[in-house]
Amino acid sequence: MTYRALIGIGSNLGNAVENCEKAVSLINNSNFIEVSKQSSWYRSEPVGITDQPWFVNSTLEIQTSLSPDELLKHLLDIEKKMGRQRREKWGPRIIDLDILDYEGQVINSETLVLPHPEMTQRRFVLEPLCEIASATLHPLEKKTFMELLKELPEKPTVERIPVS
Repeated sequence: MTYRALIGIGSNLGNAVENCEKAVSLINNSNFIEVSKQSSWYRSEPVGITDQPWFVNSTLEIQTSLSPDELLKHLLDIEKKMGRQRREKWGPRIIDLDILDYEGQVINSETLVLPHPEMTQRRFVLEPLCEIASATLHPLEKKTFMELLKELPEKPTVERIPVS
């Protein structure tokens, strides 16, 4: 049985696009995951701690046989393999992989909260997410991702990176 999940990707250390591309490759090269859609890359102004480099963000739609907890463990393993060190909330990072949605499930455990609790307030999540899943209904807000995006202010800035 396969399940649909939506994943957020971000980086702002080193070559952020290369970091994100490597993460996508590691996700897609798993025996339990297939990337079915990917958004464009976006440059986004940092949120929370603003005195740091801008981020590169993207989102993925994946098909997986992993449970939500198994998927989280797999993503955390990829972050660790890539050198992620958790020092401060909203601080700089080589890679950040978040489960945004998993089959519309609502989960609130010690290790995992779904849908991602901050996604509705984050243009850097909703902008790329709307490229690949705009009509998906947020299970708690009962609004589509596109409706949620339209409710957000224009700042902090999120810009699509042109394909070169």
